[in-house]
Amino acid sequence: MNMGWLGWAFLSALFAALTAILAKVGVTDINPNLATAIRTSVILVFTWGLVFCLDGKADFTGITTRSWMFLVASGLATGLSWICYFRALKLGDVAKVAPVDKLSVAIAIILAVIFLGEKVKTQEAIGAAMIVLGVVVMVVRL
Repeated sequence: MNMGWLGWAFLSALFAALTAILAKVGVTDINPNLATAIRTSVILVFTWGLVFCLDGKADFTGITTRSWMFLVASGLATGLSWICYFRALKLGDVAKVAPVDKLSVAIAIILAVIFLGEKVKTQEAIGAAMIVLGVVVMVVRL
């Protein structure tokens, strides 16, 4: 597919939304950690299939130690996020859990400024603030 970052980002949002709905139904009668393990196993098989079927050959020799360390750390953070997400879905409504989960957008922007030295434009800062405000409006009882 010849799409730019925006097209891929929209597809990511669509699949993330479907994930919330499908996960909520799937976790209803089982332990959320088991649900996370099942989901992760599916992702594991699916992504390795993509690597070998679409990309041809996986070249591990070009991966630096630094890349390995950061990818492993990212994987651990993803796993922790999913464990927390499935537990939250087990206990709460998708309409409450999904918006709070999306606070990750605002948090990622802040972390990118602090750790990556990225510059944030005024419109991006306003957008992040609106996300935070939207979560507050959706989740806090008045």
